[in-house]
Amino acid sequence: MPLLQELPEKNIFQAYGILLLQNNHRFVRKLKKHYTPSIHGHKTWNSSFVLMDYFLHNETLEYEQSIMELGCGWGPASIFCAQHASAKVTGVDRDDEVFPFLEVQAALNEVDVTTKQASFEKLTKKELSNYDILIGADICFWDKLTGIHFNLIKRAFQAGVKEVIIADPGREPFYALAEKCLEFFEECELIDWYASEPEYFEADILHIKNSSDS
Repeated sequence: MPLLQELPEKNIFQAYGILLLQNNHRFVRKLKKHYTPSIHGHKTWNSSFVLMDYFLHNETLEYEQSIMELGCGWGPASIFCAQHASAKVTGVDRDDEVFPFLEVQAALNEVDVTTKQASFEKLTKKELSNYDILIGADICFWDKLTGIHFNLIKRAFQAGVKEVIIADPGREPFYALAEKCLEFFEECELIDWYASEPEYFEADILHIKNSSDS
């Protein structure tokens, strides 16, 4: 049974041990007067919670790993990794207008998350070599992203990244990515999973391990 946590004020909710802001929270309303996230960065997406549940039920996260969240948005998965495993997390997003929302939520949870504005195709092997794991939730929503993500995963493994974990509710571009990865990578799984917090939500997990890293 999840540990009950007293919420510090209204319009805040809890999931998997972290606190997050609802869209009608006073801080969110203030931020939206000055920042206008695009590329679907206007809220917390539910596949992030599926990632959290998945991490809690397997041994993927080790203490103080370096993790990059792709398409981090408001950063719930980044915040979870920083709090749950003391990870050194970098949230990457093409839209830097999402970062103030991430920073407020990270501060609420008393963790640090580094932010980086970049498009996925511009992430270099040198940059990727600094990370143990890449994660992402709800990041494969356009057809063109299938190839972009596939090439990014290949670059990441060439750079020494150990694992890539992506959660998605079942969009066609994500399944196209999963098919390519299952054919190309030796250690690759597509797993049905669900979150129970803050409510029930299902998604698929694409978990790929770097076979040359063993």
